[in-house]
Amino acid sequence: MSQGQPLLDIQDIHTYYGNIHALKGLSLVVNEGEIVTLIGSNGAGKSTMLKTVSGVLKSREGRISFAGTRIDNLAPHKIVRIGISQVPEGRKIFSHLTITENLEMGAFVRNDTSRIRTDNEGVFDLFPRLKDRQQQIAGTLSGGEQQMLAIARALMARPRLLLLDEPSMGLAPLLVEAIFDTIIRINREGTTTLLVEQNALMAFQIATRGYVIQTGRIVLEDRTENLSENEMVQNLYLGVDME
Repeated sequence: MSQGQPLLDIQDIHTYYGNIHALKGLSLVVNEGEIVTLIGSNGAGKSTMLKTVSGVLKSREGRISFAGTRIDNLAPHKIVRIGISQVPEGRKIFSHLTITENLEMGAFVRNDTSRIRTDNEGVFDLFPRLKDRQQQIAGTLSGGEQQMLAIARALMARPRLLLLDEPSMGLAPLLVEAIFDTIIRINREGTTTLLVEQNALMAFQIATRGYVIQTGRIVLEDRTENLSENEMVQNLYLGVDME
């Protein structure tokens, strides 16, 4: 998919948990059509950044723009409505609801019933295993199936930008490959993607550009093929022993 103009533009945001300064002047850009990845260790601020974009957390300074419109003052449901959906870390599906009901929750901001039905079929095309189990209680699904459902639920909002928070977490290698293949397909079908991952090796295989975050600050930004050759990245995130 060809890249276009900036879709998400984050400039100098500062986010706090109480008195804890979690994001310290973070800036990041995702262009239309890209898959961009953000990598970093536990506690570096990756999930905090996504929560700030989606409006769950509010930055005290800086600005966030989406398709040229400032969004850092909007409520989370309004951010979903304008075209940003998040797949949270740990899936966070509605475990006591069925697959169908979870997908309905994903479309809660929409009222275009006929297109919702079409999109419902679209996510079942992406994830045939879900189609076969539409009335199954979501909490009884395997970890991989729950991750599929979490992504499908986010897609039911028909986002222009999909935020993915650690989609490989806790999954077997074959399932990780399947999920990442699906992320590529979603992107090729028109959805720009911002991927937060600890599995930097997998993230670099599908993303065009990447950012490295440490203690709330972006310390590196480059094309992923260049980041994969960076000595610090190799040592800290790709498991390459440089000694």
